[in-house]
Amino acid sequence: MPTTEFDTSLPSIRQLQELIKQKTVVELKLVTGDLLQGKVCWQDHNCVCIVDDYNRQTTIWKQAIAYYQPK
Repeated sequence: MPTTEFDTSLPSIRQLQELIKQKTVVELKLVTGDLLQGKVCWQDHNCVCIVDDYNRQTTIWKQAIAYYQPK
């Protein structure tokens, strides 16, 4: 049975948590080819939420992310 626990021992989870804490602007490339930019404000088991320069929040399914990188 797959776990739905939020495993903070995973490096990818810890890396995003650090980006949240530092309020770092990130670029997210989606599997559709779209690019999004903003600060990560939260993450959970399934999603990541970013806030853009206009204070708009966008929630992205993690499975839709091809990669992310700090700007």
